[in-house]
Amino acid sequence: MLVYPNPDPIAFQIGPVKVHWYGIMYLVGFLSAWWLARRRASSPRSTWTPIEVDDLIFYCSVGVILGGRLGWCLFYGTEQTIANPLTIFRIWDGGMSFHGGLVGVLVALALLARHRGRRVADVFDFTAPLPAVGFGAVRIGNFINGELWGKPTDVPWAFVVNGRPLHASQLYEATLEGLLLFVILWWFTSTPRPRWAPSGLFLVCYGLFRFLIEFVRVPDANRGYLLFGWVTMGQILSTPMILAGLAMLVIAYRRREPSGNDKA
Repeated sequence: MLVYPNPDPIAFQIGPVKVHWYGIMYLVGFLSAWWLARRRASSPRSTWTPIEVDDLIFYCSVGVILGGRLGWCLFYGTEQTIANPLTIFRIWDGGMSFHGGLVGVLVALALLARHRGRRVADVFDFTAPLPAVGFGAVRIGNFINGELWGKPTDVPWAFVVNGRPLHASQLYEATLEGLLLFVILWWFTSTPRPRWAPSGLFLVCYGLFRFLIEFVRVPDANRGYLLFGWVTMGQILSTPMILAGLAMLVIAYRRREPSGNDKA
């Protein structure tokens, strides 16, 4: 088994300002998404411009931070937020909800589509492969923070934390929701696909990966298991993602409507 090294969550400090690894991982996510989007937009078949990519990343950054934090406060940290409303602003302590961030990004992308005169579906599809690297980076940030540990286990790759061997569920998520999700979606979107298909595949893959990993994660103490003694909040929120994604894929391939992201 592996011993958790208890890394310092603060990367460096300049005077009174402390820069946390968790925040750096968000920056890695945004920069990687920007670089990937610029690369995809430079393709001869792409209808996207560099300026549109810059706008896309700005809108997504605002959406993921506001939505992710508010989502966590609503779904997971309700009691803490009620007791101390300033908790909302303590992002450096961790506490970001993917599902809340997803809603925030969807709203932001819809606003961008309206601003740029693009179809909402096309903006969603172009964005689908971009956030996966960020998902992986943020989960590594969770690992550095020593949070979101999984259940006790005796598997040889467990990490010993305070004398207890635990599933490193953060690293599982970094692998599945980060690396594997990126590989699948980047490959899938490397050739023209029907409108809504990339978005549908994103929802199916992320929802499925998250649903499975929840089996080894420890549910939030203030929530516990919500149904049948084993269903978590993460699984409840992931289920409609999977179903919606499957429906979108079926509809996309029945209609086979060309994407506005590719030149005719």
